[in-house]
Amino acid sequence: MAAIDIRQRTAVLFIAVMLAHILLISAQVNSKSGVPLLEVVTFGAFAEVQRVASTMTGGIHNAWTGYVNLRGVRAQNDDLKRQLGALQIQVQQERAAAQRAHQLEALLGYQRQLAITTVAAAVIGAGASPDFRTTTISKGASDALKENMAVIAPTGVVGRIVTLAPRAAKVQLLVDRNAGAGAIVERSRAQGVVLGAGEDLLRMEYVSGVADVKPGDTIVTSGIDGIYPKGFIIGKVESVDKGNGIYKIIRVRPAVDFNRLEDVLVVTAPESAPADTP
Repeated sequence: MAAIDIRQRTAVLFIAVMLAHILLISAQVNSKSGVPLLEVVTFGAFAEVQRVASTMTGGIHNAWTGYVNLRGVRAQNDDLKRQLGALQIQVQQERAAAQRAHQLEALLGYQRQLAITTVAAAVIGAGASPDFRTTTISKGASDALKENMAVIAPTGVVGRIVTLAPRAAKVQLLVDRNAGAGAIVERSRAQGVVLGAGEDLLRMEYVSGVADVKPGDTIVTSGIDGIYPKGFIIGKVESVDKGNGIYKIIRVRPAVDFNRLEDVLVVTAPESAPADTP
């Protein structure tokens, strides 16, 4: 073992001496440019180390800069999205306001054409039960409204007031199964009674089996019930069946879309309507 250690130490010493000798020679030998060869070699080695270090540092710097910029862009995008969302909501609000103004303008124009006294009201609620078709309006007893006053819209008959509160009223829609109105066929003057069925269609009863009634005929109020002024549109005939021969079976499509009702007029003094037809 001692002999092996001596040989290893001798080898290491020999290598060290050789490297020292080479370095000494390199320090004394100049390159073509006059710079010592040792300095050239040392410079090349350190330059390579610097190049690698510079590349790594630059990459880290670029990556960090990109990350910071990316976060800035994301923040900017989030801000732009919020601004866009706010603008979209504003546009919707302005469009709704414009549509509302147009509806109120149309209602006011219709009210001015009437020869009867009316009070405008907004629909603020709907009945919860499908068996009782009602809606709630924004005017009540404090506005001089009374029970059984007729409620109309620019498109036609809506119903009548059945319950009053100081600042609201419940309206029984014409399509309610307990609702009814005296009616007349505008073209042929055939008379009958329009009744609600709790559905989207009305039925017209007590019309003579020989009366002239056709699909597409307009049905208007006759005024005989003492609630609805004469001549206001109820709807159009959807179908006509002969029935039992004594009375026809007539289905009527209401002129009012009760699912989209927003504004109404309550008839407070039913003198006569311009829709009256002799």
